[in-house]
Amino acid sequence: MNYDKIITRFAPSPTGELHIGGARTALFEYLAAKSTGGKFYLRIEDTDRARFVEGSDKRLVEALEWLGLVPDNIDDIVVQSERLDLYRKYALQLVKSGHAYVCTCSKEELENRKQKTVASGKLPGYDGTCRDKGIKIEDIEDEAYVIRLKMPTKGEVIVHDLVRGEVRFDLSLFDDQVLLKSDGYPTYHLASVVDDHEMGINYVLRSEEWLSSTPKHLVLYDAFGWEKPKFGHFSMILAPDKSKLSKRHGATSVEEFKSLGYLSEAIVNFIAFLGWNPKDDREFFSLEELIGEFKLENLNKAPAIFNIEKLNSFNEYYLVEQIRNPKSEIRNKFQYFNLPNIKNEELELIGRGGYKTLKEAADYILKLRETPEYDAEMLIFKKSDRKKTAKALQNTEYGIQNTENWDQNSIQQLLSGVVSENDLTNGDVFWPVRVALSGEEKSPSPVELALALGKEEALKRIELAISKLSLV
Repeated sequence: MNYDKIITRFAPSPTGELHIGGARTALFEYLAAKSTGGKFYLRIEDTDRARFVEGSDKRLVEALEWLGLVPDNIDDIVVQSERLDLYRKYALQLVKSGHAYVCTCSKEELENRKQKTVASGKLPGYDGTCRDKGIKIEDIEDEAYVIRLKMPTKGEVIVHDLVRGEVRFDLSLFDDQVLLKSDGYPTYHLASVVDDHEMGINYVLRSEEWLSSTPKHLVLYDAFGWEKPKFGHFSMILAPDKSKLSKRHGATSVEEFKSLGYLSEAIVNFIAFLGWNPKDDREFFSLEELIGEFKLENLNKAPAIFNIEKLNSFNEYYLVEQIRNPKSEIRNKFQYFNLPNIKNEELELIGRGGYKTLKEAADYILKLRETPEYDAEMLIFKKSDRKKTAKALQNTEYGIQNTENWDQNSIQQLLSGVVSENDLTNGDVFWPVRVALSGEEKSPSPVELALALGKEEALKRIELAISKLSLV
């Protein structure tokens, strides 16, 4: 088997939305393949019909495409439920060669024996009742059966893991794994090994949870007489409290983050650092730059911590970058957040930073478009008074009415002129104008607000503030 160019696969189960951990696995697999000129394939592992969620396979593909991780077999995706005859053929081949056997133990029998085993203080697992019976399928009439792998009972398996190094497993601790279930569907172990062989996979890269299954897979490769791929298992992603990342920590799926207004570029950049680093201080990488930098040996085996503040920082960076890029399609992305007609001035306001997501930015613009409600007392700066505030607002009103050019410099000069020409301070002027335009104590600067609102709306809000103040 040639290992120069990495040929790998992302093999999710269609049980719901694409978890951020699954997206990280797909990204690392994609980068490993593309960085060596190899192939990245997608396989839908839908043999667990009890957990199958209708339509989730399509959503998985859409999520990958949104992230830019387009599989090389996008037009011919492998779906395991469509290959049942293939798995049965290989399972029977193992029975014939003596590496597997037919088991007719009922669920009730297995459960009773399991309880007795646990009660005796031993590890639960199949006890090998049918292992040497030599049961033949053709001799079974209506009785249900499964096909089990005949695992070695002694010795050890050494996994030379690309991420974790050498990992040793005691074979005496493994029971005879089911390969083909009574409903005709294969288990993960048989299907994944058969498919990896059939697809020419030479690097099996997956999450850490599958490391303990690898000895079974290596035994299967030996039983079939097939060349083995190389294995690598990525570290877990944990919540900030070091527990398993779950819904209680907030959004956990790609679709959820997309609906909250996160950009695909930010998600990709962020999850790349959950277990990998470029060995220097750089933080921002496009997908193409990641391909050029990625190396499996730079993966960490320690668990990665999901830091939402770091993701927010990445997203704010890419949001500003795309707003400043005239070729960006960022304007169109706001339509998904009830803002289909965002103005250039509003985009400029967002582009000055301070907004973590598209949704947060869109919500602020929609709020800004509404006439603000506030108490008149808020207009008065803590180091000012009503008289100075009224003077500041009246002169600002006059200045707006007589300003022809409505741009950042003109607005800045207008407000600065009100300060210098009326013996007022910046607090006397800029504070009440900010409150009048936004209705908030904390907001973008009054210059940015006035520019985003436009001259007519800014004048209207200053006049409203003057009216409010007169009633104090």
